[in-house]
Amino acid sequence: MGLVNKDISNGIGIITLNNPRKLNALSTSLINDLCVCLEEMIEENARVVIIRAPAGSKVFSAGHDVAELPTNGRDPLTYNDPLRLAVRTIEHFPAPVIAMVEGSVWGGACELVMSCDMILASEDSHFAITPAKLGVPYNISGVQNFMITGGVPLCKEMLFTAQPFPVNRLVEAGVVNHAVPVEQLEDLVMQIANQIVKNSPLVISLLKEELRLLSAAHNLSPETFERIQGLRRQVYDSRDYQEGIRAFFEKRPPEFKGS
Repeated sequence: MGLVNKDISNGIGIITLNNPRKLNALSTSLINDLCVCLEEMIEENARVVIIRAPAGSKVFSAGHDVAELPTNGRDPLTYNDPLRLAVRTIEHFPAPVIAMVEGSVWGGACELVMSCDMILASEDSHFAITPAKLGVPYNISGVQNFMITGGVPLCKEMLFTAQPFPVNRLVEAGVVNHAVPVEQLEDLVMQIANQIVKNSPLVISLLKEELRLLSAAHNLSPETFERIQGLRRQVYDSRDYQEGIRAFFEKRPPEFKGS
């Protein structure tokens, strides 16, 4: 398949992001290919799925494809946004999905990785959640996912600073399950995948759904949701939003004015 490669053997599916020219940026095309692969793996009875970048990658994914962000003030992160679709597809996949992280993870790719059931990473990997650095608002579902996975203090520090965090910080916070030398990573991932495959797929599927429902049990009132949407609209209508995108493509630090 175009921007991802797929393989399945003995109940273990492997999806490899494969657009090195754009550092596996989460373009609409790449995410569509990823979701198609996941749907196919349901039909192929995958008992566990591993999402990874090619061996030796310095960047797991550069996050949102900034070239696809709107310049007309339209909010791209709606219910049907490609990243939201990918997150839901992973969360609703009826078997565990493991993120095998080699290299750095940026922006929306952090949420993609954190939506997986387990994260196993090389000990030199880094994670950065960067919407504030770009001047792009992040939607409330994504922030909730970060908060549930990483806890409020770590979530605030990552979101507010927009700086890369070494993987050991995320291991300490319980976000990443294991961080090992890169030469040991694939063996560890396959060892855990093989342990999962030996267990009851029906029970594993039930447990995953129970955990998903329990972790998502945070209701928002319609008034709160509308207020958040109003704040998001302010950002998309702002000069700062346009400045963040221009600065990215001009390869310079943005000059945010708060307006």
